[in-house]
Amino acid sequence: MKKLLRLQSALLKEIDKYEKLVPERDHFIDWERVHIVSCAKIGYRLAQERGLDPILAASACACHDYGRIINGKQKDHAEFGYLHVKDFLRGTRLFSEDEILQIANAVKNHSKKGEIGEPLEELVKDADVIDFYEYGYDVANKPQQDRLEKLMGHKIKGLKFSDE
Repeated sequence: MKKLLRLQSALLKEIDKYEKLVPERDHFIDWERVHIVSCAKIGYRLAQERGLDPILAASACACHDYGRIINGKQKDHAEFGYLHVKDFLRGTRLFSEDEILQIANAVKNHSKKGEIGEPLEELVKDADVIDFYEYGYDVANKPQQDRLEKLMGHKIKGLKFSDE
């Protein structure tokens, strides 16, 4: 658990740093602070249910929006974050190279909600849509809606796409 706490502390310091460097953002910066922690908690629980490493899963969930943290943009943030999160994770010295690659791949692919990937990637996608839903955000597109409804086990009345 100390590994996860150290990672979240390092991420919060990154958010503080990039808040000053990137003042214009698609999401307000306090959402990033909340989302890294709440998504990690959801990821930890999902990993326990799915037989995955909960610390690795929670770490991937905490890092999944790293691209948006450092550039402020939603568009292509997953792919943008891929190389940058690897450098960040290496700098923390908390993870093996294999763990860094697993987390980075989950970061890169988490926005592809309609595609099926590796178990860790799928867990991050699920934690992301659950967290957005639990905070009252609308889903961005049909693949996110489908994923959320599958996770909830039923259609969700009143669910809207954010671009409607």
